[in-house]
Amino acid sequence: MKALTWQAKRTVTVEEVDDPVIQDPGDAIIRVTSSAICGSDLHLYELLGPFLDRGDIPGREPMGEVVEVGSGVTRLAVGDRIVVPFTIACGECFMCTRGLQSQCETTQVREYGTGAALFGYTKLYGQVAGGQAEYLRIPRADYNHIAVGPDLPDERYLFLSDILPTAWQGVEYAHVPEGGTLVVMGLGPVGQLVTRVGRHRGYRVLAVDPVAERRAMAERHGIETIDLDDDVAARLVDLTDARGADSVVDAVGLEAHGNSGIELVQKSVGLLPDPLARQVFEKAGMDRLAALHASIDAVRRGGTVSLSGVYAGDADILPMKTMFDKQISLRMGQCNVKNWVDALLPLVEDPADPLGVMDLTTHHAPLEDAPELYRTFQRKEDGCIKVVLHPMSA
Repeated sequence: MKALTWQAKRTVTVEEVDDPVIQDPGDAIIRVTSSAICGSDLHLYELLGPFLDRGDIPGREPMGEVVEVGSGVTRLAVGDRIVVPFTIACGECFMCTRGLQSQCETTQVREYGTGAALFGYTKLYGQVAGGQAEYLRIPRADYNHIAVGPDLPDERYLFLSDILPTAWQGVEYAHVPEGGTLVVMGLGPVGQLVTRVGRHRGYRVLAVDPVAERRAMAERHGIETIDLDDDVAARLVDLTDARGADSVVDAVGLEAHGNSGIELVQKSVGLLPDPLARQVFEKAGMDRLAALHASIDAVRRGGTVSLSGVYAGDADILPMKTMFDKQISLRMGQCNVKNWVDALLPLVEDPADPLGVMDLTTHHAPLEDAPELYRTFQRKEDGCIKVVLHPMSA
C-alpha cells in the first residue's frame, strides 16, 4: 500500500510499504477513505523526531470501511463504515470505565511512563502505525471505533476521531458558568471548534490569533476575534468588565508565538543524536509558553484555564505566585474521545450542522500531495486551516 512516512525533521514522503495484517484476534483492517492532518502531526514534523524512526506512519484522524476482521471481533463486519478514535483503549479497565480512555491501563506505554497508546504518534505513545495510509490496522477494534451510517459525507464524521471531541473536552474542562465569557487562544482547527462549541452553549466567545484567514473563519460563526500582540491579555481584560474572562481555553500549546529563546533551545535539542535528545526532552524539555502565560493573565480571579493545546516539557516554569494569588483552576489532558461521542454524534448528524463541521476543511487532497501540504499547513500559507487527505476513494 501507499503510506505517508516520516523520514527526518520536516521531511515526510509517500512510499510503498507492506499492507497491515491481522496480528491479534481483536484486530480489524480498514480501507482509509479520509485522514486529516492534525496540528499534533506538525509536532512530529518539527520537534519530536528523536522519538520517531524513519518509515513511521503518522495520522491520528482516520475513517474508512472495514475490509477484514479478526476471529475475536464481534461488533464489526466487513463493509461497516467507521471513524477511528486516535486513542487506543480497552473500554474495561479502571480508567476507561471512568471516562479516562486516554489513560487506559491496558494500553499505557509504561516504558515511557505515558498514557494510552495513540495512532501514529512516536515511541512515547506506542509507535502504532497511523492512518495517513491506504489501509490501517485497528487494535482492540470492538472498542476502538465509532460506527457511522452510510449516507452522510466523510467530512460530517471525520473530526470525531480527534479534534471535535478534543474541543468539546476543552470546553467541558473550562467550566464556563451559564452565560459566561470564554476566551480561546489560537484559531487552528481545535480552536475553531472550541469557539463553535462555546457559542453553541450560549457563551460569549472571544478568540485570539495572528492569522487573518483564521480570524475570518471564526467571525463567520459569530465569534469576536482579536489579533495577537504584546498587550493581548490586557485587551482581553478590558473587554471583560476589567475583570478577565470566566474561562480560557489554550488551543495553541508548545509551539506558541513569542518565545524565541525557547524556540532556539527546542531546535538545538532536535539536532542532538536521538538517544541524547530523548533524554533531554524527557528530563529537561521546555515548551514555548506564551499562549499559556497569556491565558493565565486573561482569566479572571477564580476562573479556569483549560489546555487543549499539547505541552511536552518537563522543565517548564509556571507563574505559580500569580496562579495561586488569582485562585486559578487548571485542567488539561489528551482527549478521552469515546467519553464524548454520545453527545457529539447527534450534533454532527444534525442537518443544521450546529458546530460547523462542514466549514473547517480548507484543503482536500490525495495522499500523494501530503508532503507539500504538511509544509503549507505548518507555514500557515494559502489560507490553510485544515487538510483532509483521501488515500482511497469512498
